[in-house]
Amino acid sequence: MTSLKRSLAADGSNASSLSSKVYIRSTKSGKVQKIVRELYLRDDIPCSSKLCSQCLDIAPRDYHNKVAPFVLSDTPAGTKAFPAGHYLVPDTNAFLTGMDLFEIETAFHDVIVLQTVLEEVKNRSLPLYHRLISLTKHEHKRFYVFFNDFRLETYVVRDQGETINDRNDRAVRRAVRWYGEHLQKAVSKRKSVRCPTVVMISDDRDNLRKAKADGIEGLSLRDYVSGLDDADRLLDMVSAGQEQRETKVGKATQLYPEYLSVSKMITGVKAGTMHQGTFNVSQYNYLEGSVYVPAFDKPLLIIGRENSNRAISGDIVVVEVLPKDQWKAPSSKILEEEVVNKNDNADVEEGEAVVTEQERKALQEEVKRAHGKSTEGRPQPTARVVGVIKRNWRQYVGHVDRDSVKSSSKQSRAQQMVFLVPMDKRIPKIRIRTRQAGELLGKRLLVTIDSWDRESRYPVGHFVRSLGELETKGAETEALLLEWDVQYRPFPKTVLDCLPAEGHDWKVPTDKSDPGWNKRRDLRDLLVCSIDPPGCVDIDDALHARKLPNGNLEVGVHIADVSNFVKPNNAMDQEASMRGTTVYLVDKRIDMLPMLLGTDLCSLKPYVERYAFSVLWEVTPDADIVRSEFTKSVIRSKEAFSYEQAQIRIDDASQQDDLTNGIRMLLMLSKKLKQKRMDAGALNLASPEVRVQTESETSDPVDVQTKRLLDTNSLVEEFMLLANISVAARIHQAYPQTALLRRHAAPPKNNFEELSNQLKVKRGMELRTDSSKALADSLDTCVDPEEPFFNTLVRILATRCMMSAEYFCSGTQAYPEFRHYGLASEIYTHFTSPIRRYADLEAHRQLAAAIDYEPLDASLLSKAKLEAVCKNINVRHRNAQMAGRASVEYYVGQALKGRVVDEDGFVMRVFSNGFVVFVPRFGIEGLIRLRDLATPEPTGEFDVENYVLKVSGSRDATVSLFEKVKVRISDEAEESTGKRKVKLQLL
Repeated sequence: MTSLKRSLAADGSNASSLSSKVYIRSTKSGKVQKIVRELYLRDDIPCSSKLCSQCLDIAPRDYHNKVAPFVLSDTPAGTKAFPAGHYLVPDTNAFLTGMDLFEIETAFHDVIVLQTVLEEVKNRSLPLYHRLISLTKHEHKRFYVFFNDFRLETYVVRDQGETINDRNDRAVRRAVRWYGEHLQKAVSKRKSVRCPTVVMISDDRDNLRKAKADGIEGLSLRDYVSGLDDADRLLDMVSAGQEQRETKVGKATQLYPEYLSVSKMITGVKAGTMHQGTFNVSQYNYLEGSVYVPAFDKPLLIIGRENSNRAISGDIVVVEVLPKDQWKAPSSKILEEEVVNKNDNADVEEGEAVVTEQERKALQEEVKRAHGKSTEGRPQPTARVVGVIKRNWRQYVGHVDRDSVKSSSKQSRAQQMVFLVPMDKRIPKIRIRTRQAGELLGKRLLVTIDSWDRESRYPVGHFVRSLGELETKGAETEALLLEWDVQYRPFPKTVLDCLPAEGHDWKVPTDKSDPGWNKRRDLRDLLVCSIDPPGCVDIDDALHARKLPNGNLEVGVHIADVSNFVKPNNAMDQEASMRGTTVYLVDKRIDMLPMLLGTDLCSLKPYVERYAFSVLWEVTPDADIVRSEFTKSVIRSKEAFSYEQAQIRIDDASQQDDLTNGIRMLLMLSKKLKQKRMDAGALNLASPEVRVQTESETSDPVDVQTKRLLDTNSLVEEFMLLANISVAARIHQAYPQTALLRRHAAPPKNNFEELSNQLKVKRGMELRTDSSKALADSLDTCVDPEEPFFNTLVRILATRCMMSAEYFCSGTQAYPEFRHYGLASEIYTHFTSPIRRYADLEAHRQLAAAIDYEPLDASLLSKAKLEAVCKNINVRHRNAQMAGRASVEYYVGQALKGRVVDEDGFVMRVFSNGFVVFVPRFGIEGLIRLRDLATPEPTGEFDVENYVLKVSGSRDATVSLFEKVKVRISDEAEESTGKRKVKLQLL
């Protein structure tokens, strides 16, 4: 592409023709301007077929007089319809609906991607565009980008009155015709060589009709796939959306209201009669959603299928508030779709109701429930979805519902419609049409949603691939990575090519006149050590402390100098930017950077010299900072401790060496720093933290332990926080508009309303939330002398009331908004983990420029580019956390397999037909429904005011919020899913 651009920029010597387009426009002052756009059209853009020697002779050459290698095979694959072989030219729709098919390794080779189509895909869907671009770089797939809008014979001028879409379709047909004629000429002089057929792939009926009239070979994606060897499997992957719309025209019952037009929605939002926000579905009740909008203190409730109107959790929707007499309280009932609609028929479509009889009953019970005076019982504004601005559809992981399969014989190839039950309970069942239902039972599957029309109660999708048997480690791990959109493919060659050529033999240069030493301080004599979790190999940070002659102390935090190896905008930087963070699962790590850097060349391993970025402070014995300094450096860590090893060394009075005494100084200072943070109002929050012990050989889980936090954990944390705060202030001083920072917004008061009321009613405790200091102090008073865990439970619940911390670009917020609420810090960033977080790598680049170590790359001076980086890393950071939790959850379940354990638990939430229990020992929370307590299901009387559920029937019990209960933990395979779950029973 470079050579093409270069030749295009030439003064016309390479051009064959000049196409001009004249635009007339009037300016604000009333003058008329004539704008002429010129485009040089050429006849030397190659077809890239190895069958064509003519193109080889005229193709543009690079600086070394070489032609880019031709892509399309001289022996393309044949089918029954095209025995002489064929090349494919898909139009935009084919890529938009069939990208999963084009990515298959066994089919779809020798594909011509037209420039017209590539641009259209980019405008319609950026994620699909990126997938298409990676296909064009895939050596074995042979996808070639042909610049049809620059080639003389294939350029198409838009006719007067012609739509852009029609012009682009015509451009595709023109290119297909040209390719066919061009190749016919190329092979006509070569005996025994047959000309491959050039086939247009389109799902646009009109385009196919016109192609036929022009004598061009054209097929729909479904018809093309039907002729392939593996048609049965591949046909399941054809998008169902188009086909479904075509079969329904004119005869279907409309179940859902029609969406408003975009212009009506924009007008409504501007006028304040409608509101835009993200639709979220309750994890406990699939018929209840909510949308946060700025105009209301509380989220708007969306209750029932009609009101959610085909929105799926994560969609950006426009809603209209319902009249006040229709406002309701949030549900106090657990409703699970697989229970309520267990016997739905995947095939039944005609005349079905949008709400089933069971759902109607469940909703009526909710409406009848008297609104109490507590915050849980008070009516809230309700709304209905009038349109979707942006779909958040992605690939979903799930399994086929056994009850929806008519013929489960593996031999049967009859097409049938089945339900896929997604892993994410907030996503509705998805209808998929398949010829391999018997083979797919009991497997983890990946599917895509294609459409959700007004006539269908459920969305329709298509099968992408099987991940393997349910419950197998490989399938479940891949499932959670896909579910949380973690990029786990191996690093491509372009990324690995950016690594130092010396590989593991790379060393810090011995000669100080080497450019690598330029502007670096030699800190190799300092007694530096690292303190990390056991088995840590990607060591980001190391520390030192020593006494100064004036009685003060020097403290240093030394961070791996990753930016020395990862240069802005190269392939490795782009990959790291996309991944955003390293993801830690129980049994593996999905790295942000290749292992050579992460676990060797950047890692601050002991006994070897490493490049670092050092923050040095002079502090008083009371931990007041006298002076700060930032420098690139070379260090040589003296030891790598685990938290436990460092703690043992500190506690062993016989150890009086300088290194141990340095760690003791750090510990003493860290306690004072922590106290200062707490005095300023920093929060000490909690989340359920457990560690799964695995077999070293097989990675099979052996036991689950609650993580023990030692003083050394806190020691490292305090100095990392201090480094992050110091760096944030420095980069903001240097780049007030484009510093990459991290903020944690103060939560709205009503976020704590429910928890505050629960503590008041159940324990007579007051939760004050007017500032982080007030909250921190009142959390300290929520103590039960009889039950030490109660305070941790309250802190876990308080954490869930918080806003999420987020990365942002300093120029997008006013200075008071920079504040980090949880840390009670005016300004904050992430600097201390550049091996595993992209934000830190960007902060390193900004700090290096701020101290005049090197110039700043232009991308870090652009607010728009930094905002895009922040948006991505915020999503990646959250997804990595969720994937890590899902991994722990899966392994805890596997560790408990076949075991029955009785444990203490605490009631975290009470519903009218069940309650949620948290078990500290395993860090798990589980739902116990009334129907789990006895058969027949006992009745429950829910006292909303006092958060008490009285159970009566064959089993009497009273369950109260925050109560300590004894539960039996076992595992069970769910009948409908075949998935193993942790099961809690009340003892």
